[in-house]
Formats: sequence, C-alpha cells, structure tokens
Amino acid sequence: MNIYEQLGKRIAYLRMQKKMSQMDFALEAGINKNYLCDLENGKRNPTLLILNKIARCLKINLSTLFQGIEDFTIEDFVNAVSKK
Repeated sequence: MNIYEQLGKRIAYLRMQKKMSQMDFALEAGINKNYLCDLENGKRNPTLLILNKIARCLKINLSTLFQGIEDFTIEDFVNAVSKK
C-alpha cells in the first residue's frame, strides 16, 4: 500500500471514530466532499494546508494524523508517479 492509500485510510478511520459522514466532515474542515472522497481512497496528494485543515477538524496535531503510516521510499514514489 502506498503512502497516499495509507494516509487516506488513516483519515477515513479517524473521521469514522468521530462518527462523521464525509459530507459533514468536509463541510466542517472546509474542503470539497469529492476531494475528501478521493483523498480517503488514496487518489490525492494533499497539501500541507489541506492536511492542517483535516487535523484541526479531527482536533489532533499533524504528527498524530501521520501515526502508523510507514516510511515512503523512493521506489514508492517512482511507482506512484508512474501509475499516473
């Protein structure tokens, strides 16, 4: 699983822990619902600004958002880029 998929699953898990729908979460975080859906499915490369909005909505810091996500190697990057 690449880093984008890991991050997406982490965001979805934390969102569900708060018992929030994608629509409610997107509205509260100030991001587009379709963007959130793509992000949770590992199809987006979010900016730091978006990640900060997500962390703030979850009431966690950025380091907690990334907890459990494995290291991203250069091979992972090359594979992710070549799939696009």
